[in-house]
Amino acid sequence: MANFLETIFEQLHRADSRVVLREIRGSEFTSVSGNELLEQVQSARQFLRGAQLRPGDRCALLGANSVRWVAVDLALMAEGAIAVPLYSRQAPGELAGMIKDCGARLLIHSESDLAEAIARIAPDGTRQVTFDEVFGKRSAAGAIAEPPTNRAGNDFVTIIYTSGTSGEPKGVCLTVNNLNHMLGCTTERLDQLMYQPGGKAIDRVFHYLPMNFAASWLLMLSCLTRESVLTLSTDLSKLADEIRIAAPHYFLNVPTLLERVRRGVEEAIAKRPAPIRTLFAKARDAWQRRRVGRGNTADTLWLALGRKMIFGQIKRRFGQNLRALICGSAPLAPETQQFFSMLGIPVLQAYGLTETTGICTMDDPRLPVDPGAVGPAISGIEMKLSENEEIVVRGPHIFAGYWNRPEATALAVRDGWFHTGDQGEVNVRGNWRIIGRIKNLIILNSGHNIAPEPIEDRLAQKIPQAHNVVLVGNGRGYLCALIAGPVEASVVQRAIDEVNGELPHYRQVRNFAVVAEGLTFENGMLTANGKLRRDAVNARFAAEINAMYQARAAAV
Repeated sequence: MANFLETIFEQLHRADSRVVLREIRGSEFTSVSGNELLEQVQSARQFLRGAQLRPGDRCALLGANSVRWVAVDLALMAEGAIAVPLYSRQAPGELAGMIKDCGARLLIHSESDLAEAIARIAPDGTRQVTFDEVFGKRSAAGAIAEPPTNRAGNDFVTIIYTSGTSGEPKGVCLTVNNLNHMLGCTTERLDQLMYQPGGKAIDRVFHYLPMNFAASWLLMLSCLTRESVLTLSTDLSKLADEIRIAAPHYFLNVPTLLERVRRGVEEAIAKRPAPIRTLFAKARDAWQRRRVGRGNTADTLWLALGRKMIFGQIKRRFGQNLRALICGSAPLAPETQQFFSMLGIPVLQAYGLTETTGICTMDDPRLPVDPGAVGPAISGIEMKLSENEEIVVRGPHIFAGYWNRPEATALAVRDGWFHTGDQGEVNVRGNWRIIGRIKNLIILNSGHNIAPEPIEDRLAQKIPQAHNVVLVGNGRGYLCALIAGPVEASVVQRAIDEVNGELPHYRQVRNFAVVAEGLTFENGMLTANGKLRRDAVNARFAAEINAMYQARAAAV
């Protein structure tokens, strides 16, 4: 039976002159066919051999998504080397640490300034070359790409470094068997999404998320195993235009983008003439009533008008082919998922970690979604709740271990079960919901354990101007909140009062502070994929946190 990489090579051979991969540049495409991509892979393989890269050697990749990046990645896997994708927005010191940790013999990059900064602190044994050098000196035009090197099921394919929310990033080792299983699962879900009676459409897929993230890389490989045209974004400042031009059937998202789209639409509607604002409000209310089975005759009219004059126009901005948006990396607010559903755009949520080869669950496209849930477990994967409602998982998708960290591996995988660190719940239909992170639990001095994420999400929904909401209170008597962004104190207090009314006393927020400084990746408050570094936030705003508790104590 062919492994995943052999399947990709076979698919590219079958594609022949059909376009399989393209970069969007302005309003034009730079495209390669299946054969042309294989030629680039062969050129890269020749370079790697000339560089004396051997099976098992590590090679770091640093650069934006591109056809060349994909070709080099495939070439590394075909040669039996281990690809280590890096994120260009991380600090040179962090990147050098990863290169040193994995012992990379080669760094292939398109980021000259960043590479020079890395070179000053990276180990001397790591040679640096550019993508131009890889493809500039050798040509494989017209050459038939050789079959991939034989790989055992437990051979490492890649080392992907985790984002490190509370410590040094660890290298997650994924194997041939991991990818064999997971790509079978993603193909199953995508077949369900793309099914149409009487024939099969070629997938049109748009892609903007960096491929150093496991789920993003997995989607790229999934597309190459299928009859797809994968369009890579080259300018994140023009995403809206790129999506419209690419006209995809689906694409992968993070909640931040979808939340931004929702806010943008609502702000644009608020600036329109009164008749449009009224129609939007009435159509939205009608949709909500219909959703819960309380619709009336008037709702049918308002909803029909809303779909024709507003909802349909918004949906067309995503192109004429859109079937669904796929969303992962963090929980998506139920209200945002419902907003897109109202527009006629299903949002399929997925959940997983790098250690689970990107995915554990995903909504079934054939079934109604459960807003706020992340779908059922995918085929061949077991999930259950352990102590403190922690989700534990086992199956052929579980990683082989952390690179050179046997103690951390033994702590994460116990008795065959990978401990995700996520708190969750599952309903009778098998749909999972993520509640929070075990390590993020706030333990009050009363002994109450509180997951901060649900409360933070509720406050964020009621304070749309806030850039970040962070609960604090570990070891204290009650919760307080840091609100980052240009927000009036009266707006914050009103939101807190509303949310507190829904909560038991020990989960209520008793005080807050508005801070001007945003929490960003650049200032070290967020990880590369947008998750809070809570320890860093607590340290940076220690004075503000102490002041909140002192003010509250003085007022009592």
